[in-house]
Amino acid sequence: MNNTIKFSVNSQNNGKRLDVFLTENIENYTRSFLKKSIKNKQVKLNNTEIISPSTRIKYKDQITINVFQKSEQKIIPKKIKLNIVFEDKDILVLNKPKGMVVHPGAGNNEDTLVNALLFKYKKNLSDLNGTLRPGIIHRIDKETSGLLVVAKNNLTHSNLGSQFSKHTIKRKYLCLSWGVVRPLSGKINTLITRDKKNRQLMTVSDVNGKKSITNYKTIKVFNIKDIPKISLIECELETGRTHQIRVHLKYKGTSLLGDKQYGKKNIKFKKINNEFFTKLNKLSGQALHAKTLEFVHPGTKKWMSFNSDLPGSFKKILKFLENLSS
Repeated sequence: MNNTIKFSVNSQNNGKRLDVFLTENIENYTRSFLKKSIKNKQVKLNNTEIISPSTRIKYKDQITINVFQKSEQKIIPKKIKLNIVFEDKDILVLNKPKGMVVHPGAGNNEDTLVNALLFKYKKNLSDLNGTLRPGIIHRIDKETSGLLVVAKNNLTHSNLGSQFSKHTIKRKYLCLSWGVVRPLSGKINTLITRDKKNRQLMTVSDVNGKKSITNYKTIKVFNIKDIPKISLIECELETGRTHQIRVHLKYKGTSLLGDKQYGKKNIKFKKINNEFFTKLNKLSGQALHAKTLEFVHPGTKKWMSFNSDLPGSFKKILKFLENLSS
């Protein structure tokens, strides 16, 4: 299957190597794979085939890449209820529930957000990110809840994509983490790459990877008897790498409540509040929620700001901690 992806180069990427640009902007493909794609004449720069990965791109260049899938994957539209926060002819802002995968992938082909979008909007979605991800500009992890913006046409997709690339879109998350992050607020600026020991995970690297920036602020530290210290933290993303907040918190020596991938395995408590322990086990995934999303509307040019409520399990455990600490 031929999956076509298109890009318009913004000013921040002027002079960058073609293979580096593609690696930074296409998820789930390695730099070596994309280099081979370039050498195999699968990439066009301003409608001209390019075979050199080291080609320098320029502002306003148009890039098209044809990524060949090993086998055709048919996406079946499925009636799934969507929590729509805002909608007009250009965009759709929705609140993704915990447990929903954004787009089809290995082991997740039927109950994704894309399946739901195709059922409701059919072909009225952008296709700049390929036929497997109609309307999808960005994504959040399966077990993370919160706000996403979807593009209904290619012009909107291109505009929002440019805002993401320029880091002008504001994305704020709320999370609960074990212990206290020091300092209480700051900027985490690292490279993030795939973990060599476990390819399903990401890790911080001093040598290679994608530039990743998270600004964080500790809102409150809960220091309650028979409960380990817990921090309520607001994280604002400048970049949006896979598992970025979870990887950065691990880098700072902590992890999110309920995070079974990046947290400690089988946490043992000498003494624990039973009611808290019950609520902790009901989290069913990490305590991480994409609460705020702000951007310039591609059509009206107005500044749009959206906020969403915390999901039930997150809200209950937070309320429990606040009641005990008051």
